[in-house]
Amino acid sequence: MKKIISILMSIALVTSLAACGSKDDAPETDNNAGVETDADADADKEDVEQAQGVYDDKIVVGNTAATSGDYAPVGTPFNAGIESYFAYINEQGGVDGRKIEFVHHDDEFDPVKGKAMLSTLVEDDKIFSLVGHFGTPVVGATIEDVKDYGIPAVYFATGIGQLYNDDAKGRERGIFPVQPIYVTEGQIFVARAVGDFDAKKIGVIYTNDDAGKDLYEGAKLKAEEIGVELVAEQVTAGATDVSSAVTTIKNADVDFIIGAAIQGTIPTIVKELANQNVNKDIITTYVNVSPVIAEQVVNEIAGKFEVYALGWVDILGENAESVALYAEKTPEYADNVYAMTGWIAAHFFTEGLKRVEGPITWESFMDAMEKEPIKNPFGGVIDFGNGLRAGTQEMNLSKVSHENKAGEWLLEDELRSMDELLEGK
Repeated sequence: MKKIISILMSIALVTSLAACGSKDDAPETDNNAGVETDADADADKEDVEQAQGVYDDKIVVGNTAATSGDYAPVGTPFNAGIESYFAYINEQGGVDGRKIEFVHHDDEFDPVKGKAMLSTLVEDDKIFSLVGHFGTPVVGATIEDVKDYGIPAVYFATGIGQLYNDDAKGRERGIFPVQPIYVTEGQIFVARAVGDFDAKKIGVIYTNDDAGKDLYEGAKLKAEEIGVELVAEQVTAGATDVSSAVTTIKNADVDFIIGAAIQGTIPTIVKELANQNVNKDIITTYVNVSPVIAEQVVNEIAGKFEVYALGWVDILGENAESVALYAEKTPEYADNVYAMTGWIAAHFFTEGLKRVEGPITWESFMDAMEKEPIKNPFGGVIDFGNGLRAGTQEMNLSKVSHENKAGEWLLEDELRSMDELLEGK
């Protein structure tokens, strides 16, 4: 169980991969492709009103993901989790008598192929919705195409800032991110620093890649909102020398530090903080909650400061039953974090579908997703109401254990929202 807890807190998928590939013009298409028409005057009115991919006995959804090549160890279990959840729903008769059919194309983590396959999914396979749009490069290259089609897209296996929106309308409305978006996580960094550690002046060391910039952007947003001072220094992603940035943060005499960097750089930042005896606690992204990271820094930080990180699931308490169901239905990947996130993706789509009232159209599905918050089966809820597209909005807190040199992260606090953390501050 300890192993599963440690792994689950670091569900990261491929968020640490930089976006790549060019964004060509979106394919020409009819923006009303979501509503099937039938020239036959005798066609049933309900059939005309339903969106593409919706039939009397099934609803067709799909994605493209890397199920071959270097990223197959991620994409294959991710899709297995999706398929397993839909099989579980179909065993119970589907949703209102309709089974959910999942169509997949292997894009090999190639944005060019992903772009072409998105067109195939929408225009040829006639899917109703994307479920589990996969990988930073592909999502980055296709996100505008998805918006132009107008098709709903539930769950993105990436945390890129392009997904964040606090007032989604029009072509932006069909985007429904679930796993953490770096911009949101950056805001939670500040909420944790102020709420848990009473910080008044926060140092930020961030990398010059998309992840670091998005995390810093979120931290700025929240700091400006609540009136907290930030002192920020940028470093090169993958840098082996961050001494200058650390010296600046040290001289600023901050109360707390945000390490807005992913796995290739965060150990270097932490070690240099220890080397210069900065001795201020640091918090970093959930992507870094890995035994490999803990092992690299545990000796340097012992007796000096704590290294904290966020997480976005909780398998204990009331969620234990959901975890047991997942393991029962997905025995081949019972402790695989990528399969677990696929299960989550399918769950969010299905919960939205269950809430649709009347004919199933893209618009009615979006209304249903926004109607009220949706519970994550592995902890927390996500609110898409009023156009909010922020991904996970409740995160827990863990820290590197000084006692265990084998890379253990200890859970310090449960899932909490920013409002909870800042209450009374």
